[in-house]
Formats: sequence, C-alpha cells, structure tokens
Amino acid sequence: MLFRTWQRLSSVVLGLVSAPAAMADWELNMPQGITEVSQSIYELHMLIFWICVWIGVVVFGVMFYSIFKHRKSKGAVASKFHESLTLEILWTALPTVILIAMAVPATTVLIQMYDTTNSDVDIKITGYQWKWEYNYLGEDVGFFSNLTTPEDEIYNLAEKNENYLLEVDKHVVVPTGQKVRFLITSNDVIHAWWVPEIAVKKDAIPGYINESWAFIPEGEEGIYRGQCAELCGVNHGFMPIVLEAVTGDEYQVWLEEQRAGKIAEAQAALGDFSYDELMVKGADVYARSCAACHGGEGQGLGSVFPALAGSDIALNDMAAHIDIVLNGKPGTAMQAYATQLSDVDMAAVITFERNAWGNDTGETVTPKMITDAKK
Repeated sequence: MLFRTWQRLSSVVLGLVSAPAAMADWELNMPQGITEVSQSIYELHMLIFWICVWIGVVVFGVMFYSIFKHRKSKGAVASKFHESLTLEILWTALPTVILIAMAVPATTVLIQMYDTTNSDVDIKITGYQWKWEYNYLGEDVGFFSNLTTPEDEIYNLAEKNENYLLEVDKHVVVPTGQKVRFLITSNDVIHAWWVPEIAVKKDAIPGYINESWAFIPEGEEGIYRGQCAELCGVNHGFMPIVLEAVTGDEYQVWLEEQRAGKIAEAQAALGDFSYDELMVKGADVYARSCAACHGGEGQGLGSVFPALAGSDIALNDMAAHIDIVLNGKPGTAMQAYATQLSDVDMAAVITFERNAWGNDTGETVTPKMITDAKK
C-alpha cells in the first residue's frame, strides 16, 4: 500500500515537472487588473504580503537560531527571570508601528475605492436568481443578461468551450476614459457582482444599494468577465457577468442602437406571428430563462421547480398560465417576467410550453394577448 502511494505521488510530481505549459495556467496571485484602483489594490496586496514574509523570516529565524545555538546537547542552560520591561515595550511598540505603517496605505486605497463622486455614467445593477438586470440611468436603456452556455455542455454531452459558464446573451457595455458608477442591489437573495479585472466586487442585497465604480483607461477596450461571488442558490454558477469596454464614440452608437431596439421591440408586439415562428423563438427564450429551473425537457427539478410537461397549468387554463408568467407566484421561486421579457418573448415561450414535450394543445398565444393581460 505504501509503495502504491509513493508511486502515485511520484507520477503526479513527474507530471507537474514535465508539463511547464500546464503549470503556466496556475494563477497563484490576484490579478493586477486594468484600472488604477485595481493596480493600487494589487500593490497594497504585495506590500502587505512582503511585510508578512519578512516578519515570518525574522520571527522564525530568531526562533530557529535560538533553538540551534542554545540546544541542550551543547550544555546550554535556560535563563531564569520573571519579567523584562524592555522586551514588553519592544513587542508592544514594534507591532503597533508595523500596523500603523500598514494602515496608512490601506486607508488611502480604501478612500480611493469608495469615492464614487463625479461619475460620467451611472448603471443600476440588480441581481436575480439567476441573471443580472442592467439599467443605464438617464439613458432609457435597460436589459437582462442571461447565461448562454448550451445545456449539452453543462450536462457533459458536448465539449466545453473556452468561456464555459462565462458567456451571456447581452453584455454590459461601458465607455473607456469615463468614470462609471455601479449601483448594486438585488431582487431576491444576496448576490455579489464581481469583475476581477476592474477590481469591483460588491454584494447585491435586497432593499439596499451598494456603490462602486471603475475608470477603464482608453486603450484598454475589450471583454472582461466575472461571476456572482455569493452562494445565491442551486444555480449560483449560472449567472456570469460579461463587461465590454468600448470607446466613447462606440458607446454612444451602442446607446442609440439599444433605444432603437426598444422601439422596434414595442412595434413587433403589434405584429402577427405564425405558430412556427412562436415555437422557434419560444424554444430559445425557454432555454435562456426557464430551463434552469423547469428542466430542458420540462421535467422539473423536484417539488421546488415543478414539471411543465403534462402539467395542468400548461394544458388547461391559458389565462392562468399567462398570469403566472407575467406576475410570478408569491412565496415560490417563480419570478415575475413582466419586466424581464418582451411581450413577444412571453407570447412565444408560453406558446412553446403549451405545445412542447407532448403537451400539444395546438394553442397559440399572441403578443397582443400579453399586452392586454398587462393592462
């Protein structure tokens, strides 16, 4: 047994030594990030780290030296004394000085981190189980951001891609060269909005708004990924964050596109959609917004998330089906989607739920029916 253990351990060590490329992927330190604040945090982290290292070196060095120099085999005899005022002052004053020396730069960085004044862009972020809502204050732009990782990858039926569980349907877009303030809250349980590269990590607490900010320098345009950093439920790992930094001009174009899209969405709700169009769109909406709880085949997940396949709500009372999708069900995990999905999306997903997995009611829900139900 001992031989086998050593054999396995040797194989692991040999594998690590012979695979420098694999070891290069091991991140043992915090990221430096791209913002001034993230750089300040990294520098503070390294400063405190090296102070702790030198304290360890000195303390253990003195200890090991004393043990070796004054060992019994060399005839050393322990000194006998009751107290030493000098030592007591020294071991009280020295840690105090070290703590003060550490507190000064730490306080400076904290003041910098909490200074959310004079922002150019304000974004309200709301956590939901399990998605994020973004509202650009004063811009009439808002949307939900949902995970888009295919179910086949989640259930190991397909190869996982590079951004497994880190890709969403809509990115939160921010301009470079401008101060962006984040107002972070939650609609249900405690979440945490965390993007390491910009050094923002704040709890999203129901009924409370936390503030943070970031200033991404010009020239640092790109995609930055993060995740919910709070254990917020069974699908906690399914609510990633994708932040896209663009130039100021590109940001203004994006805002205009979002406003135009909102108008087009409202106009689309007045149009006619065929059964096939609603089913195709409904399958996509269901995968993004419903499958995490009700299962990819409508099979449900225990008693908490009931099945839709063969269910009474999907086979019978259409008005009740529309109402529960619009307004949710108090006291349960079923959310209200009236503000999360467009009228077209809700019409499509309800049509899909009433005709998928063998339900086959043949009924079609139109966007106008959703609009009327909201009144």
